[in-house]
Amino acid sequence: MISLLSFRSFPVRRCRLTHHRADYKVELSDCLPPDPIMSMSTRAANNSSSRPRFLYLRDSQTWLVLLCLLFCSSEVNGQSLTPARTNDPLGVKFTNVAPQAGLKATTIYGDEHKNRYLLETTGAGAAFIDYDNDGWQDIFLVNGTRLDGLSPRLNATNRLYRNNGNGTFTDLTEKAGLVRSGWGQSVCVGDYDNNGYDDLFISSYGKNALYRNNGKGTFTELAEKAGVANNSTRWGSGCAFVDYDRDGLLDLFVASYIDLDLRTAPLPETGPCLYKGVMVACGPPGLKGGVNALYHNNGNGTFADVSEKAGITKTNGTYGLGVLVADFDNDDWPEIYVANDSAPAALYHNNKNGTFTDIGVEAGCAFSIDGKPQAGMGVTAGDYDRDGWLDIFKTNFSGDTSSLYRNTGKAAFDDVTYPAGMGLYTRWLGWGCGFVDVNNDGWPDIFLVNGHVYPEVEKLTTEAGYAQRKVLYRNLQDGHFADASDEAGEAVLLPNPSRGAAFGDYDNDGDIDILINSVNALPELLRADSTNQNNWIKIKTIGVKSNRDGIGARIKCVTADGSQIDEVRSGGSYYSQNDLRVHFGVGKNKAIKTIEVRWPSGQIDTLNDLAANQLITVKEGTGIVRKTSFKK
Repeated sequence: MISLLSFRSFPVRRCRLTHHRADYKVELSDCLPPDPIMSMSTRAANNSSSRPRFLYLRDSQTWLVLLCLLFCSSEVNGQSLTPARTNDPLGVKFTNVAPQAGLKATTIYGDEHKNRYLLETTGAGAAFIDYDNDGWQDIFLVNGTRLDGLSPRLNATNRLYRNNGNGTFTDLTEKAGLVRSGWGQSVCVGDYDNNGYDDLFISSYGKNALYRNNGKGTFTELAEKAGVANNSTRWGSGCAFVDYDRDGLLDLFVASYIDLDLRTAPLPETGPCLYKGVMVACGPPGLKGGVNALYHNNGNGTFADVSEKAGITKTNGTYGLGVLVADFDNDDWPEIYVANDSAPAALYHNNKNGTFTDIGVEAGCAFSIDGKPQAGMGVTAGDYDRDGWLDIFKTNFSGDTSSLYRNTGKAAFDDVTYPAGMGLYTRWLGWGCGFVDVNNDGWPDIFLVNGHVYPEVEKLTTEAGYAQRKVLYRNLQDGHFADASDEAGEAVLLPNPSRGAAFGDYDNDGDIDILINSVNALPELLRADSTNQNNWIKIKTIGVKSNRDGIGARIKCVTADGSQIDEVRSGGSYYSQNDLRVHFGVGKNKAIKTIEVRWPSGQIDTLNDLAANQLITVKEGTGIVRKTSFKK
């Protein structure tokens, strides 16, 4: 029994009586009392962490739910759940310019109306990558296929679009050697061979792909030779390059969703597998979970699987999706966070000796505030309260809120979803997300994309639809956020079956644009147009002793009104890759007092008295080697 004292010590959470995934002969209930006679499959579902289930309440717990319902819209620990709104305009509008920019190829992923397997539901990622080093962010979009094959008119392949520098892109997929079809999943970017050109890794259901950048506008696929291709049934999901041992070579982490064999996987009618009475694809609970993998870079173009030796296989959860790498305890060693679907999230703490320990439960970022596993999808890191510690934002399944975990220091987290004003919505199903300062005021906002996992929900009037709107949470600079979606332009409110989302400044105008990959729809490119005249600075890192991209470098930006931090990061969001250049909005400050770069090697470069509104390229141990001014 939970005492009143212990109950009051946590922020009040809404009573979530619905849950996430379809199981054999189990439907979502709407807080109905349980049937005293349950089938074995229903009992199994109630033992699962994130299945559709009937709610069981002991008599001694009923009053807790009543209190939750009574106070969920009131105050939490003296803080109002509805933050005060600012009267200042947002100062930025987003416009979908994908068609006129030349992003004209539809992303194909599973059947459009009815899915047989979860494989058809996850969608794919998106990436910003300057593959030709011309200073303009190019675009890479992962594509999928269909179980019954494709009609001749559909050319489903991954796509590389070269940035022409004038707001348009040219499809150079074939010329670059990147044509590939299949069940592509995530994409991450990193210069794993330190040759000065960024490489691509694409996880897949089946064989992964590792594309080495030849430096001449072409790529060579080397996954088998490099030892990262995987086997035919393992389902590679989120990925990130990470120099976990700080030897100057980028290693590779690849999460795994389900060890799926389509020859034996259950079909919707097998259970039947039901979501609110509608037959849908089964899982993931009830299916064999995947095993995450860590590959150590041998320095000769190959990788060694060190997953078991490094402790990666010893984790509290499975069904991995989004992957995030960041130094959460400020010890200069990168941790790895994995958003798991219907299972506790994992936080792999770096033990500094080549091994990791999953501390997600102890750290307070594995469950919801009420101790339940969530169906996590995308994940991002940012110091939203500017206290010098990186926080975590995670998107979840519908019927649940997204999660905001505040880092209280040394990788100890508090779930502040409701006190921060993020407990408003449970209708949408979140995927790609990012801490991104959309209006350059110096405070990271949060942007997320949504879309239901089951196309069959179009039959239901209780759902928000298969295509769903995006959400922009504006940082109010006091620990709270407010939904500013309706101020951000029609493109944000327009429903789309979204999955991956990447953030970067593709037009080099000093604000952050958003690339969205869709399911059986055209991608979206949301161009940000600022009107508030706020200032900014960007930093590109070139490692010498550290890895060439400087991935893992911690950057601190100090202005007259305080300091901000961020890191050069591979992977993140949902299955996606952001612009590797680190961006700081600095508000009305026209100068930056200090930029400090802490490299993975231990080298610290400090740069003083810099003008705003420029990109600085910093070489490890040398300092600034290039300054580039952008024009609006």
